[in-house]
Amino acid sequence: MYTCGPTVYSFPSIGNWRTYATSDLLIRTLQYLGYSVDSIMNLTDVGHLTGDNSGDADTGEDRLEKAAKKEGRTAWDIAAFYTENFYTGFDKLNLLKPRLWCKATDHIPEQIAMVQQIMDKGFAYTIADGIYFDTKAYETAGNIYGELSNLAEIKEGARVEINPDKRDARDFALWKLSPAGEKRQMEWESPWGMGFPGWHIECSAMSTKYLGDQFDIHVGGEDLKSTHHPNEIAQAEAATGKKPFVNFWVHCVFLLIDGGRMGKSLGNAYTIEDVEKRGFDPLVIRYFYLTGHYRKQLNFTWEALQAASTALSNLRELVWRSKQGTERTVLSDEKLTQIEQLRQAFGAALENDLNIPEALAVVWEVAKSNIPGRDKAELIESFDEVLGLRLSTWEPEVIEIPQQVTELVTQRDLARKAKDFAKSDALRLEIQLLGFDVQDNQSGPIITKI
Repeated sequence: MYTCGPTVYSFPSIGNWRTYATSDLLIRTLQYLGYSVDSIMNLTDVGHLTGDNSGDADTGEDRLEKAAKKEGRTAWDIAAFYTENFYTGFDKLNLLKPRLWCKATDHIPEQIAMVQQIMDKGFAYTIADGIYFDTKAYETAGNIYGELSNLAEIKEGARVEINPDKRDARDFALWKLSPAGEKRQMEWESPWGMGFPGWHIECSAMSTKYLGDQFDIHVGGEDLKSTHHPNEIAQAEAATGKKPFVNFWVHCVFLLIDGGRMGKSLGNAYTIEDVEKRGFDPLVIRYFYLTGHYRKQLNFTWEALQAASTALSNLRELVWRSKQGTERTVLSDEKLTQIEQLRQAFGAALENDLNIPEALAVVWEVAKSNIPGRDKAELIESFDEVLGLRLSTWEPEVIEIPQQVTELVTQRDLARKAKDFAKSDALRLEIQLLGFDVQDNQSGPIITKI
């Protein structure tokens, strides 16, 4: 499994993180269902040009070099800083690390070799600014160009013809030559001259190096479905002659913000750091992602995030309380059947096109069930192997409880044992007025701060 990772020139938005969380959920699901997963993710640290925003990824500035000018650092420093930030975000969201992070700049020879393969097969040509993939020649040889995409951008002549030297509007750069008289921070010698790889070639070269000419699953955001992934397919299959390059493509849909689009220019491309500044645990955004299917738009609002925070807190506390002071009991056949049915329902949701919202509903069905405490906790914790919410390790914050509150809790416990429920309720109200609450458990009362 190969996942298209970030271009490391800025902080990823929570929209970007939705794709990486989807990739993680897919890996966890496959492992839960008994598969062994060899996972690779790339890091684009050169070659992704700003023209991608306007429909032609072969034009504009390199995003790394543009960020370097803006921040007064080298492109290499920019890549190192934002790569480290991405690793930190990965940990905060409890995403499983891939077997290998593939950096484009670490695989220049492999990209040059693949470009040469494509040229040798007759599917590329040279013009003033670089080596381009020849879509017409590719189609003439009996191949289909534009698989996956049904967007207008991929149709012949639909994109704006910015470079008149290209043979076809759909042709794309495999290797860009450095402009004459200009020294780039990131450039390499090649058989065609000093330059740098096109954006698309890195993924074809690195995925086939580590996963083979043909592999199972490729994951990315829905924006990559229009040109980047079709270009990956064309490059890989042109170079290797193997079809299909990938068996299954998984594309995660964009996140909406307050019902509209997300954008840096709009000031709403929120990051994990923005979520933390608002006082939210990063795992709250992970729980929020679980509430929507990866192929459907999910609307982010701060109110929705607060609702996710409340739900996650309730689930954490329920699992923790269910394990406190309870001893394992011999379950009846009825309870064993109930647990097995819930396991099957959870698995069926996962197998139904990764229907995580449906799987999450099963989790809450368990939470509200009459399954004995420790067995309930263990069942939910087994589901958390997929959800990734770290439920098994969560513990409530240790709080200092005033002696007055402790004495009131003791009095209330005695009142409950004496079945004086009116007094018990009155004492609980006093406790709440002091900023605490008490929950009854088999092991005794549990005090929490309101």
